[in-house]
Amino acid sequence: MSDVVDLTPLNAYLETVAQRGRTMLLPALHHAQSLYGWLPTEVQRTISFALRVPLADVHGVIEFYTMFYNEPTAKRVIRVCEDVSCSLNGGNQLAHEIAGQLGLKHGETTADGSITFEVVPCLGMCELAPCALNGDVPAGDLTHDDIPAFIAGQHPEPAVVPNGDPAWLTARIGRIDPLSLDAYKAHGGYTALPNVLATAPDAFIETIESFGILGRGGAQFPLGRKWAFTRSAAGTTKHIICNADESETGTFKDRTLMEGDPFALIEGMTLAAHAVGAANGWIFIRGEYPRAAGRLQNAIDQARAAGYLGDDILGSGLSFDIEVRLGAGAYICGEETALMEAIEGKRGFPRIKPPYPTTNGLFDQPSAINNVETFVTALTAYNLGADKWNSVGTEKSPGTRLFCLSGHVVNPGVYEVPFGTTLGDLVTMAGGVADGKQLQAILMGGAAGKFVTADKLTMPLTYEDAQEQDVPLGSGVVLLFDETVDLRRPMYELARFFAHESCGKCFPCQLGSQRQMEILDRIQRGGAQAADKQILLDLSLTMTETSLCGLGQTAGSAVTSAIELFPAIVE
Repeated sequence: MSDVVDLTPLNAYLETVAQRGRTMLLPALHHAQSLYGWLPTEVQRTISFALRVPLADVHGVIEFYTMFYNEPTAKRVIRVCEDVSCSLNGGNQLAHEIAGQLGLKHGETTADGSITFEVVPCLGMCELAPCALNGDVPAGDLTHDDIPAFIAGQHPEPAVVPNGDPAWLTARIGRIDPLSLDAYKAHGGYTALPNVLATAPDAFIETIESFGILGRGGAQFPLGRKWAFTRSAAGTTKHIICNADESETGTFKDRTLMEGDPFALIEGMTLAAHAVGAANGWIFIRGEYPRAAGRLQNAIDQARAAGYLGDDILGSGLSFDIEVRLGAGAYICGEETALMEAIEGKRGFPRIKPPYPTTNGLFDQPSAINNVETFVTALTAYNLGADKWNSVGTEKSPGTRLFCLSGHVVNPGVYEVPFGTTLGDLVTMAGGVADGKQLQAILMGGAAGKFVTADKLTMPLTYEDAQEQDVPLGSGVVLLFDETVDLRRPMYELARFFAHESCGKCFPCQLGSQRQMEILDRIQRGGAQAADKQILLDLSLTMTETSLCGLGQTAGSAVTSAIELFPAIVE
């Protein structure tokens, strides 16, 4: 590899974005890495000077994100998932075999500089476990026989196929070309926007409130109330932000929506912009979703060209546009304030709240932030109308919800079901436990969720029932473990995930998650000690009570629930 860096193409790019300053740091780093394969010192200095960002801060951002490299790295990186769903389905053996065929260990690059190999946390393709990325190309359901074609870039990309009835949120997925605006419009797309633009914003927010939509990211904050707060906040510049940093282990519903129906997210965000009076839209999507990011950018470009984004949309007076911002491997950026820090060109550290984003969000301006499913739900409910939307589900949990089934289940995938469907019925829809085995446990809500056993199969999947039975719905994760699984292994893998993803801003999370992982590593190797159970419970309580953000506050919840259900596993 040559030591000489040709900065000409980088400078040409920076000339087009330099006036925007620090907020263009992530895009500039991504662009530079696509040019050079990594980020040499000369490149970092050039970006620092052009964007007027201190070089130390540029270094800090690069080192914060795992997908940026300050050492020579190939332009093509093969990433194999090591987290729970993939591990249950042979992912560790797959990674070992791919490494063997490449002749590489984790983090190493081939002698010719063509391929770098990594074993990484969850890639958000749990229904396709074991899965991997070959550069920007996703691959799933990989077997030993697929490895040569996968390495050669000849393995077919996976299809996006949701399940469920009624298919309201997912009606178009798998049935239309996600790259075609005309196809979207032919199947009901952009019928809501003209009607909403002709409605007073306050009246539209009242309509949204009539649907009873709670945020689908896990916090369950009422959608209409959030939009009303943002609308009433002081300030003339406001933002609509989509949190598409779907990094929770076992979660892949937002990826399914973005890959299969990207125009729906764009239209849903535009409805929100009308509601709150925002001119600026942002989609922050995790770096491990290159296909989804590309499809969203295509949708934005087509929508803008057709007059659905930009100045004076459809002659309504609303001016609103959207930017896609690509993350670079940091689970913490799923926390809303950390995400805003990332867009601003900083490390993704969470902020202390209050103040809240509705008054002091992105660039300290009022911001409404929701996840992908929430925006698509608002659009879907509006198109259906309150009567039809509220005709399924329950009074407190109306409509439908997406759940992500993976692990030891016959037919893993995204399932759209009415609220009130029981957990057992959902598992039955997915074919039950794979290979005729018995169910041992289900991880509900994701890495930050809880383990439950078969006694919860009769629980209706509603917010009220979940709260009553202390079972988190979270991001919709339903991850099955059969009777053969030694749960000490997935407990360690969950702890490893949190220790890897802790941002380090607060000591309870940074140190607690590391210590939790170390203890569970020893336990899963057969070295349990008498004090381990109480230490793990104490660590979880300490992190819950004293961590700055939700990552640390929930980093021990799954481990604690497993200990309570199966105390012998730590003895």
